[in-house]
Parts: sequence; C-alpha cells; structure tokens
Amino acid sequence: MTRILVCDDHVVFAESLAHLLGALGPEVVAVTFHPNQAIAVLRREPVDVGVFDVAFGTETVLDRLAEIRAAAPNTRLVLLGARLDAQTIAAGQAAGVRGVADKRLPAAQIVQILERVNGGELVLPDSPPPDSLPPARPSRPARGSPADYTQRLAAFLTPRERQVLGALVRGRDTIRLAKELGIAETTARCHIQSVLIKLGAHSRLEAATTAVRFGMIDPQTGRWLLPVI
Repeated sequence: MTRILVCDDHVVFAESLAHLLGALGPEVVAVTFHPNQAIAVLRREPVDVGVFDVAFGTETVLDRLAEIRAAAPNTRLVLLGARLDAQTIAAGQAAGVRGVADKRLPAAQIVQILERVNGGELVLPDSPPPDSLPPARPSRPARGSPADYTQRLAAFLTPRERQVLGALVRGRDTIRLAKELGIAETTARCHIQSVLIKLGAHSRLEAATTAVRFGMIDPQTGRWLLPVI
C-alpha cells in the first residue's frame, strides 16, 4: 500500500484530499499544513509519496524542495497547483520532483498519478499514462458524467450561494461566513442548506470537496471558476 503525506496550507482541501485518498486505497501517513511540519514527519516516518501544494501564502515550496529531499531522499515528491506554468513545472523537475498535476483533478485521477509516481514514472502535465490509458489531466466532462451532472447542478446556484460555497471551501464557519458576506447568521445557515441541497451534499465538507474536485471554486481564493450561465 502506498504511504502518502499531504502538505497543503488550505485546511479544507488538505483534509478533504486525505479523506478521498484514504477511501480510494492509499494510506495517508500525515496531513500537514506547512513544509516545516512535513519535513518533521518525513524525518521520522517512512513515506512513499509526498504531495505538496505549490504555494503557501507568500512562500513557494519550490524554495524548500532541496530541504525536503534531504529529509527523505527516498520519498518521491508530487506538486499540486491550481495554476501551473512552464516555469513552475521546470523548476520542480530540476529539483527532482517526480510528478506535477492540477489540484482540481478528480481524486481518482490524482490517485492514479500518485500510483504511477510510486511505480517509478515521471508524470508531468500532458504526460500520457502507459498502455493508452486516458491522460491524467483535466478534460471537459463527458455529457452524463458525474462531473457534468455536478456542474449542471451548480448552474442552479444563485450568485449569493456561489459566494457561500466559496466561503465553505475556504473553511469558514457560519459566524465568519455571515460576517464576511454581511448577512445574518440565520440567513447564512439558510444559504448553506440550500447549497447542500442543490449539490446533493450531506455536509459542508462534502460540498467543499465537490466544489474543489470539479473545478467550481479556486481553493486558494474561494473564487467561482465555472462559466455563469
């Protein structure tokens, strides 16, 4: 079983990804929210694959890769980012990173990438899997697919509900959500419940996970990403 460490400063995304990865097979050794925490874990725990967000506030993990590799030379590193450019990919590859992927990919595809990296492959954007499997990269959802269904449901969200969903993705509780949006707590609860119903989610965490997995919300800013129909 692949042993994985997740490091992302967005708490909801990190914990949601860890939960999804665990449900799909890999063992999540630890969930950390800063490279310093990850390095401490890597020095004491055997980890097959370390999954790191690219950005940590104003910092970038690219500046810490040498230190991370020194802490765990045998751990294969994967970078996840919401906006990946050629410079980031090249810098990661030069530092020995074995995988780079868009963090908005569905969890099943992320798991596939981690398994390929753990198997010794170098997996970069546009890097096709072996045996003619579908590329591990985001694509337009096929009509009738779960992603297509979810995005069509998302079209029924009102502008205010999209703001509420963005706040949930950023880990806001009801009180802070209400304060940031300038609405009463009771109104906030009604909007949250409406979002859950429209997305078919059973919890706030499930709604936030759905929004990130299917590219509805930018996990860093809470901004709505899909075209507004």
